[in-house]
Amino acid sequence: MADAFQPGNTAENTDPRVLRSRHMLMESLLRLLTRKEFADISIQEITDEATLNRATFYLHYPDKNALLQAMTAARFRDLIARRGLSFTDCDGALRAIALGVCDYLAETAGCPGQLAKMPLEGSIIPVVEGMFQEGAAKHTMVPGTDPKLLATTAAWAIFGAARRWYQTPDRIPAEEMAAKIEAMVKPIFLTASM
Repeated sequence: MADAFQPGNTAENTDPRVLRSRHMLMESLLRLLTRKEFADISIQEITDEATLNRATFYLHYPDKNALLQAMTAARFRDLIARRGLSFTDCDGALRAIALGVCDYLAETAGCPGQLAKMPLEGSIIPVVEGMFQEGAAKHTMVPGTDPKLLATTAAWAIFGAARRWYQTPDRIPAEEMAAKIEAMVKPIFLTASM
């Protein structure tokens, strides 16, 4: 699942034509979401809006949900990059992801059309899970630990706390919330790694 939104060092992910097609499809979906419900958008409409053909769509994505996840991942990673957050160590990554989720919720709620109304957990949770699975692969885990379950648990904990933060009137700054989320979620990882 992480491969759908995590670029590797392959020619496919650096070829300007591939990147251009993916960008066009993402922008097309974003424009359509300002006018229609996600469930009512067809792949044909996405490709027509992007001035690409259906075959091109299927070269890049198996379905429109995968396109939505790729679009979410790109936006999420852009938010993290704009803040200049780095993933040099696990602590930095955990706080960066928490802050990224807070930013994502705040920015998406201000988006026009259906994107602001969509259930965001379906698009952001898989992205965050993928990031945690990447990180878990670099650590020795306690025997019997399921890295996918660990990633899911942490992703939902971060998303749930960030959503509660976003829905709170007169909320604290995102940076403060990210620190609180980090303090709550970090023990999940500490008990699972050696």
